[in-house]
Amino acid sequence: MGYNKGMNFYETLEKILTTARPPEKIDAFRSFYEAYKAGKVKVEDAGAIRYFKEPSYAGFCQIVSPQTVPKRKKFTTDGGKILLLHAIAHIEYSAIDLALDAAYRFRGLPKEFYDDWLEVAEDEVRHFEMIESLLVELGSSYGTVEVHNSLFEASQRTQTLLERMAVVPRYLEANGLDATPEILQKLKKLPQDDMLKKIESTLKTVLDEEVGHVLKGDRWFTYACELEKADKSVYFEIIEKYYPNWPARKKSMNVSARKEAGFSCSELNVIAGEKIC
Repeated sequence: MGYNKGMNFYETLEKILTTARPPEKIDAFRSFYEAYKAGKVKVEDAGAIRYFKEPSYAGFCQIVSPQTVPKRKKFTTDGGKILLLHAIAHIEYSAIDLALDAAYRFRGLPKEFYDDWLEVAEDEVRHFEMIESLLVELGSSYGTVEVHNSLFEASQRTQTLLERMAVVPRYLEANGLDATPEILQKLKKLPQDDMLKKIESTLKTVLDEEVGHVLKGDRWFTYACELEKADKSVYFEIIEKYYPNWPARKKSMNVSARKEAGFSCSELNVIAGEKIC
């Protein structure tokens, strides 16, 4: 792929972000990340920051509106398991690019910022591979089911550090902390088979590690608030801007995980619309 020769941080990230298919993207990222950790990547401004008009997976995934994505149901059947796993694989593959885009787009920040988001990208790569391996066991693979591009659109609409950290890790990923336990509860009620057990184990791993991702987002959201001299309550203004009436859609909340990921009780009470902690 040529990523190891004269590697520049931002130029290489742009190449990885625009690499479509999983094997090539993942190989390119791992090559880059090993060089980065070894101090062999030049962190120099590479000029204009690219605005991406379409997600990297557009070339091999059929993109539809969120309303027309196949519904996840009948998890006791192979077809139902494939729909569930494919939806999660798509989230994880999208999350690789979300983490890399944060490192690519926001420049001149402390090295710890780039360390954090490349570490998140490494986790998301591993999560994706775990999920896709289960798809392959079921005779499927990523790209065989229609997907939506809501996560990509959220990343491209948020072009400031403050808004990105609010929307992606502290809203979208935090919602995942709530949704995954609900999925696990549904799966536990079903007659168990080997694949369901593998899915449950994998989802538990993903859930545990996603807490750290949201916590990193909280750290850099707080940092951005300090840069902008804004109170942390600006979070609610940002989320309302992009997701009007969003609290009304919150059915349940993983309070312990959200607190571990940096949310205060006062924030959780606002999100819930009642005192929950």
